[in-house]
Amino acid sequence: RTGGTILPSSKWSFLLISKTSTMKFNSAAALLAVGSLATTYGFTPSSSVSSFTSQRQSLARPSARLPTHSQHTTRSATTLSMSSLSVGIVGATGAVGKEIVGCLEKRDFPVNSLRIFGSERSAGKEVETKFGKVTVELFSEDSARECDVVFLAVDGDFSLAHAENICAGDDGAVVIDNSSAFRYKEGIPLVVPEINAEATKGKKLIANPNCTTAIGLMAVWPLHKLFGLSKMVMSTYQAASGAGQPGMDELKEGTRSVLSGEREVAENKIFAHPLPFNVIPHIDKFQENGYTKEEMKVTWETRKICGLPDDFPVSCTAVRIPTARAHSESIVALFEKPVDVAAARKALEEAPGVKLVDDVDNLKYPMPLTATGQYDVEVGRLRENIAFDNALEFFVCGDQLLRGAALNAVIVAEAMVENGALKAKTVA
Repeated sequence: RTGGTILPSSKWSFLLISKTSTMKFNSAAALLAVGSLATTYGFTPSSSVSSFTSQRQSLARPSARLPTHSQHTTRSATTLSMSSLSVGIVGATGAVGKEIVGCLEKRDFPVNSLRIFGSERSAGKEVETKFGKVTVELFSEDSARECDVVFLAVDGDFSLAHAENICAGDDGAVVIDNSSAFRYKEGIPLVVPEINAEATKGKKLIANPNCTTAIGLMAVWPLHKLFGLSKMVMSTYQAASGAGQPGMDELKEGTRSVLSGEREVAENKIFAHPLPFNVIPHIDKFQENGYTKEEMKVTWETRKICGLPDDFPVSCTAVRIPTARAHSESIVALFEKPVDVAAARKALEEAPGVKLVDDVDNLKYPMPLTATGQYDVEVGRLRENIAFDNALEFFVCGDQLLRGAALNAVIVAEAMVENGALKAKTVA
């Protein structure tokens, strides 16, 4: 998906422009030369792209860098221990699927059995997990329906073909879909659990939001509750991984070709223009109103998740930049009530899933380098906007593979266990 994601953190950024900075270039080249993640088991995962590696961080096991203050991140298994569930994953070895497994493991989700579904060419392979060695099963709707909950980490076409059949009827499974297939369909909840978990009650099919929207709303929602949002303007700085494996391969090869002196400017086939050492204000297809679809996703999804009117004013400009994994966003939020920065800081400090990183005297603010691998969304540079009345401006950075995909999906399942929408099936 176009807003999607998947590289682990690296230390290089698009600021490394000067060819005289030899040491920085060599570091970038070394990081970009690392190999790819394993391919998905016969399906197209929602984010199946090559991986950059980092000595400081592990994509599949982010626990060493997990924050400790968030109530969701530190959730005890106690509240979920009464239900032991059969969990299925389709696309479990793609980037999002791997992180779903990792989140289930790290958050002590009550897994009685883990089932991984794949194609004919992958059926029979074995995957090591905390829940034991899992043999990949040939996907069928009937097999998936046997589970209590199924996470779909596949593309929208697959979800459209199978999701509703998997969850149909009283004996169907709960389905949490990471694609864009059902986000705008009436009657299907689009959920960020910290905002609208109650929308899952009585539902069998849940849509995960676009990663950009999910990350931004984690910061906007606490402020909306405090001051009453009236308008929002967002500018995004999105990692190249959102364009999938071909986009990442193009970035890696293009960067290598420029750094090695083979080319002055990288070739481009995936992106509209060369991405190495460049930024491109173009993600997804342009719409009739001059916005791109990626930008309109933020508008449409903000309205639906927050329960705002269909004409609520939200504007976004989405920009692709050659950073690794975490998306960043600059947000100007206008409110109905007068704003108070101190009160806003307190609301953000207390908000679950949010980490206030706002100490400019010590040069601490949100960055992809520090947000990558974190469960919480970083928020900082908080200030009263001087161009508009009753407005706050701030900077947000979040790991889109976690908060924008896998982690959000797993917390949705946790919320459904707690509100009774997800239960273990009674065996006759």
